[in-house]
Amino acid sequence: MKKSFLFLVFALSASIGTSAMTPAITTDTAHWYMEHSYDVLQYKLEVDLYDNYTTPYPKTFTATEIITFRVDSTLNSIMLNAINTSLEIDSVNLAAVSYTHTNDTLTLQLDQTYNPGDVVEVKINYRHLDVADQGLYVSGGFVFTDFPPEGARKVFPCWDRPSDKATWELTAKVPIDVRLGSTGYLADSTIVADTIWYHWVSDNQVATYLITWTSYNNWFINISWWNNPNNPNDSTPIWLYHKSNEILTNVLTKIPLMTDLFSERFGEYPFEKIGFATITTFPWAGMENQTMVNLKPGGYNDEPLIAHEHAHMWFGDLVTCGTWADIWLNEGFGTYCAQLWLEHQNGYNVYKNKMNSLANYYIAYNPGWPIYNPEWAIQTPSANALYNVAISYYKGACVLFQLRYVLGDSMFFEVMNAYATDTNYMYKNAVTEDFVAVTNAVTGEDYNWFFDEWVYAPDHPVYANVWEREDIGGGQFKVILEMEQTHTGTVFFKMPIEVRIDFSDGSDTIVTGMNDTNPQTLEWIFDKYPENVTFDPGRMILLKQGSTVVGMKQQDECGFRLKQNEPNPFQDATSISYSLDKEVAVKITILNNQGRIILIPVNQSHQPGEYRFSLNGDQLSPGIYYCNMEAGKSIRTIKLIHQE
Repeated sequence: MKKSFLFLVFALSASIGTSAMTPAITTDTAHWYMEHSYDVLQYKLEVDLYDNYTTPYPKTFTATEIITFRVDSTLNSIMLNAINTSLEIDSVNLAAVSYTHTNDTLTLQLDQTYNPGDVVEVKINYRHLDVADQGLYVSGGFVFTDFPPEGARKVFPCWDRPSDKATWELTAKVPIDVRLGSTGYLADSTIVADTIWYHWVSDNQVATYLITWTSYNNWFINISWWNNPNNPNDSTPIWLYHKSNEILTNVLTKIPLMTDLFSERFGEYPFEKIGFATITTFPWAGMENQTMVNLKPGGYNDEPLIAHEHAHMWFGDLVTCGTWADIWLNEGFGTYCAQLWLEHQNGYNVYKNKMNSLANYYIAYNPGWPIYNPEWAIQTPSANALYNVAISYYKGACVLFQLRYVLGDSMFFEVMNAYATDTNYMYKNAVTEDFVAVTNAVTGEDYNWFFDEWVYAPDHPVYANVWEREDIGGGQFKVILEMEQTHTGTVFFKMPIEVRIDFSDGSDTIVTGMNDTNPQTLEWIFDKYPENVTFDPGRMILLKQGSTVVGMKQQDECGFRLKQNEPNPFQDATSISYSLDKEVAVKITILNNQGRIILIPVNQSHQPGEYRFSLNGDQLSPGIYYCNMEAGKSIRTIKLIHQE
């Protein structure tokens, strides 16, 4: 799902209060919360929507529902989610003999005690009340549903958690001018006088929040085909519901190409149809209902949105998050796949620039909780927190970018394909631990460390790195890089790093290393003069802050000395001294911990001699700063600590 921008920005104000690393849950605990006393096999719904398409556009309808379930543990009653303010139960039958409906829970008393393995059917006759509940939407000829994260219980009784997927069958009665789409394929439609009965069936299991029906009394339907390039006899219909004035030329071209790309990367398109509909009154940007995506007005012109929602057919619909703690497996993956489409269409640089933008947004609006919150597996969070754009969408996508950097392209896409085509998860559910296990199995390596820091821990690294150059004689020079992560409230972030060395002859080279301790020093020797060092020049560690390279510390041939400030730490003021043996231009800058220049206290030519200046604490907020001093081509840096 891609919620509207205003909704997502509002979500940033939510607070979860997690500020320390959350350990990964174990296999034993990863699945207990997915279990209940029965497993739903099918929801079969008959609804009469005939009166909903004309003024005054009532939200009432009558329905009959048959739920087929398999018993997991001995039981003589079952509980279903059913919102009291939305649904009124009229009667029950088949294996259900009586009911109570209180506190948004429908309890069905069964006709006998059933044992594990028994398959049981219950029938519920009910009405939807004339209420606006943000599950059913009725206005201006549009009648549609939108269920994430747990809104299906507002429209039909169900076990409304993502882990219990079931097949779906819908028969809907509507006026003859209405076009109605739903999850699955159109089994048949019957016209009698001024009425159509649409009969939609999904033989593939679907989570309740991914079920929809979408309808309008002034729609057109464009049906084209995606032809599987690996099997000429395999074609999947593309159903586009649209108004007469909508131009479909671009989307008709792009959806098959997106399907080609995602099928190549993640396994062949997995469902009965590809479906999209634009809805004038749709409250969000898009929703990835299984085989029937709902879009905002003008959504057919929003190519990144189409790519995001279409990618969900693999990541979110085929493989559905097992709990809400694993929502990034949906939204982070969907967001990243939209950027893969961008890369495929426009090249690496465009893709990389977009990934940089996602990372910048995360850093600016990071609410401070980890991608994975174990309490969300049990207690559903607010939609504002669950669909937080900075975390679930953008940080999740950036984590996949960084995993691709760590693994390399070939291995990364092998992992993604293995995850999406694993029969343990296809048409079923997966939790974060499952994706970690696939990564480890495909690579043959233990990458738990990567997920522990980027998914289970909050925030990101803040670097304060210093480099120096040493003339070791014989025309050789040593480059020394001292790396330090200065953040608090989270973990140390181990990562492979790249460093670019620029030389005086205009050439450069990239050297690599593994930052696995804190602080850490890496050294390299060259036979030419190193002029500059850039840490992570390609910004492959997207999720980071800090002064990545702050200068050199050593004395060199210019006789340039910079002394540590006194006092340090300081409150009211501190004094900084330096000396020069030659006439040279001097520039002194004060930088904050993000590498931004705050002050320039000195910027002029100097004669040889001793110099001193004072820095007033009133000019700075409490925190860590750097005094960066340039004398000709030489650079010195010292760390300043300003306390309250």
